[in-house]
Amino acid sequence: MTPPLFLVDALPSGDSLDLTGDEGRHAARVRRIGAGEVVEIGDGSGVVLTCTVAAVLPEGLRLTVTARRSAPVPAPRVAVVQALPKGERAELAVEVMTELGVDEIVPWAASRSVTQWHGSRGEKALDKWRRTAREAAKQSRRPWVPTVAPLATTAEVAARIRAASGALVLHESASTPLVSAALPADGDLLLVVGPEGGVAEDELARFAIAGALAVRMGEPVLRTSTAGAAALAALSVRLGRWS
Repeated sequence: MTPPLFLVDALPSGDSLDLTGDEGRHAARVRRIGAGEVVEIGDGSGVVLTCTVAAVLPEGLRLTVTARRSAPVPAPRVAVVQALPKGERAELAVEVMTELGVDEIVPWAASRSVTQWHGSRGEKALDKWRRTAREAAKQSRRPWVPTVAPLATTAEVAARIRAASGALVLHESASTPLVSAALPADGDLLLVVGPEGGVAEDELARFAIAGALAVRMGEPVLRTSTAGAAALAALSVRLGRWS
């Protein structure tokens, strides 16, 4: 079994550190990690330290660094533009996409999205998405915590499509299968996932003009909270991430 991963804001340059705060308390009190066990400490930006527990402290762990590694930025980066799902399905989508390797999640206020983010409600929802991504990255032992961007409008999504190396829009009526769509070798690959009611025709046309290709995954029409995860799994195989 791989060692548990804990995330901190900044990593030390020396050969020892104290894991304290929420992460330290969770490691010592909840996980009951003891002296001699191995843990990993990451900064969420690709650097991971392998450490041995030297001592259990009242508020955490004292660690000795035994190895340091840096994970390169994935190429291409896969960013998912996720139309806002309803209720708890939003956190489910963020959690599973993080576990499956998404590099960035862009919440999208699609015209057919039932859920809307306004004012403090939107700020709280965005913060929850970010916390969910961080926890899912820890659970799946990911050296990179995916970025969760601010809420995007349709115009902003179109601008991101124009700037990306490649862009795909999931659509059940598309003629091109996802498994055969051309993929870029580097830069950003943007994947657009519509709301439960589907991507509106004017949005689809706008994205096509910006350079996106509509693709389908198969016969079943998936919910917005699972479509992104299914597409990510297929893309991970094609991009060699799971080789």
